[in-house]
Order: sequence, then structure tokens, then C-alpha cells
Amino acid sequence: MKNSTHPLRKAIIPAAGFGTRLFPATKAVKKELLPIIDRQGRVKPTILAIVEEAITAGIEEVAIIIQPGDAPIFESFFKTPLNPIHYNKLSPENQAYSHYLQDLGQKITLLIQEVQEGYGHAVSCAKDWVNQEPFLLFLGDHVYLSDTDVSCAHQLVEVYNRLGKSTVALTVTPGEEIYHCGCVTGNWQDNEEILSLTEVCEKPDLDYARKYLKVAGLTGDRFLTVFGIYALTPTIFDYLEANIRNNLREKGEYQLTTCLEQVRQSEGMYGYQIKGRCFDTGMPDAYYQTFIDFRQG
Repeated sequence: MKNSTHPLRKAIIPAAGFGTRLFPATKAVKKELLPIIDRQGRVKPTILAIVEEAITAGIEEVAIIIQPGDAPIFESFFKTPLNPIHYNKLSPENQAYSHYLQDLGQKITLLIQEVQEGYGHAVSCAKDWVNQEPFLLFLGDHVYLSDTDVSCAHQLVEVYNRLGKSTVALTVTPGEEIYHCGCVTGNWQDNEEILSLTEVCEKPDLDYARKYLKVAGLTGDRFLTVFGIYALTPTIFDYLEANIRNNLREKGEYQLTTCLEQVRQSEGMYGYQIKGRCFDTGMPDAYYQTFIDFRQG
């Protein structure tokens, strides 16, 4: 299979879930609009931190997948200027940030997921918008901090540009936590920085992981799991569409990981252990800890 030479300039952020685990807060506020505080002390909705992460990687256009009826909320934040009364109350610094938000909004497209049938289904809604280009895919309830001067998303883009194949950002996770993670295994290449994947597995149990998902260099019950950012070729849409057309669901929903494994089998896939940390905002205790840790950097 020929490697992709198309530049990676688009990103997708699914944001159409209900936020069941954060109910009743999500009855009042969309999960992706819940606030966090960044290292500069600026309070912002989670979705803004994710969009900014994408922009640091050189992404030019961002599609946010939303529920029917949510467009006015996101348009108000990203695309509608402040009214003059509120604008004039801001400090000069925040007035400048208000203009920055307007500029950022021009890069954002809102796409509707008419029915909520899983993460894979949400991603499939962006097929026409992606238009046969490779793209970055983010989780809608995770934020990221790099341990280097290069952002987490930019690290992944650099690897994708070098390899030209779908590449998954990875992190090390203890065995007792992998039951809710996508998990991979493979063979190290390039001085053990790049993993050529031989399996992508959705939420394995520990016994299966110990038997089939061990990776050289990781001792004890430690495994490589999905970090929350993917650089993907558009081939993924072929498998998402096939699963939807044939009603191939897992736990009642159309999943992404199953299709990642199919892409791996058809054209190969790499993993890259990101030099950084991801923070979950989708569960109460994790959100609480993210609120503290993301601010402290």
C-alpha cells in the first residue's frame, strides 16, 4: 500500500454525547463546555482547549460533531462577537482574546450527528467534510499537556508526516485500568520510538492483555493504550460505513476501535508514545483531578 503524501490539515472533534457520567451537570451545560483552567490561569471550556491543541499542530480546519439543536450554543461561543457593553468591560488583554476567538471561529465547522449511535458513528458524520484527506481525530472529553516544547498533537503530526500511514498516539496504562481503554501491541522500530501495530483491541480484560497485548520493554502489568489523538487516513470511513450499513454494533453502538483494527490489517498502522499527559474530563473524579492538574501544568 502506497503511503499518503497528502498534508494533514483537518481535525475532527466529536462532541455530540450526552455526558451521562456527569449528569446532572450535563443537563445544564454541555460536557464539552464545562470549564477548565489552563496554565496561564485562563478559564475556558474544554472544547476550546482541544481546538487550540489542534491548531498548535498546524491544523487549518476543525469540524466539531454536535447534536441537533446544539449549533446555537457552539456558534455563540466560537462565532458570535460579544455585544459592545460586555466587550467594553473586558481588560485590553481579554479584548484581544475576544478577537482571537473570532479568528479561531472562522476555522471551525459544525457538523450534526442526527442520532447518537457511538463514537464510530460520530466520526462517520465527517466523511464528506474530510473529503478524502488524512485528518487528526480527538476525543471530545480529554485535554493534553506536552512534556516538551512541541505539543502532543504536533508530535503525532510529525510522526504521521514521516511515516505516511495511520498513527495512534499512545500512553502507558496500568493493567487495572485497561478495561475502559483501547489497547495495542506491536513491534518496536526506529530506536523504540515507533511501534508497528499488530493488534488494536477495544477494552480488553486483563487476562487477554497479559496473553496477547504485551509490548517489549514494558514490565509487569503495564500496557500501551490510546492517548486520545489519532492521525488517520480516510480509509477509516470505508470500514465505518460498512459497519453501519451492515448494522455491526458492539454494546449497541458503532465503535471506532473495530474499524481501526480493520485499517491496520488493510494498510498498516503505527503507534507513537506521546511525550506528554492526557487529562480526562468525562468522569466526576477524573474531571476534579483534571481541574487541578491541568492548571498546575
